[in-house]
Amino acid sequence: MTRSLSPLVVFFLLLVAPCLVSAYSIELPAATKECFFEDLHTNDKMTVTYQAGGGGHMDIDFWLTDPDGQALHKDVKQSTGTVSITAKRDGKHEYCFSNLMSSVSDKVVSFNVHGVIYVGDDDIVAPVEREIRGLANDLKTVRDEQEYILVRERRHRNTAESTNSRVKWWSIVQSIVLFLVVAWQVYYVKSFFEIKRVI
Repeated sequence: MTRSLSPLVVFFLLLVAPCLVSAYSIELPAATKECFFEDLHTNDKMTVTYQAGGGGHMDIDFWLTDPDGQALHKDVKQSTGTVSITAKRDGKHEYCFSNLMSSVSDKVVSFNVHGVIYVGDDDIVAPVEREIRGLANDLKTVRDEQEYILVRERRHRNTAESTNSRVKWWSIVQSIVLFLVVAWQVYYVKSFFEIKRVI
C-alpha cells in the first residue's frame, strides 16, 4: 500500500515545488526599508538570494531574524548576497532590505526566496523519489542562476547604454567646439589679409 502512495506523494511534491520558489523585484526609496516574512516550521530550510539592480552605489543592508527577533544574518552595504538558514523553531522568520543609509538615491532590489520543507526519515524513500527530489533541487538551482544572470545582464546593459549616451553627447559637444574654433581661425586669419584704408 505504501508503494502505491509513493507516486502520489511525488506527484504532489512536484505540484507544490513551484509554489515554494518565488522571485520578486522591489523599489526601495531613499531612507526606507522593506520587510517580508516566511512562516517556517522546525527544520524547514529557506534561502534568500538578492541583488541590488539599480540606483546609487547599488548597495543595500539586509538582515534576517527568527521569531524572537534575534538576528540570524546581517549584511551591510552589499550589492548581492545569498543567505540560507534551517529553522530552529516554528514561527515567522522576517527578512528586511534597507536603504536607510541613502538620503538621495532609490534602489531596485531583485530577490528570490526558496525553501525546502523538512520531511522526516520515518518513511522509506524510494530511489525514484530520491532522484526526483534531487532533480527538483537542481532545477531550482538552475532557475535561480538564470534569474541572477538576467538581473546582472540588465545592470550591465544599463551601464553600457549610459556610457554610449555620454560618449555620443561628448562627441557632439566636441564637434560644435571644433567648428567654432575653425570659424574663429578663418575669421582671424582673414583679418590679416584685409586692406585697411585710412581716409
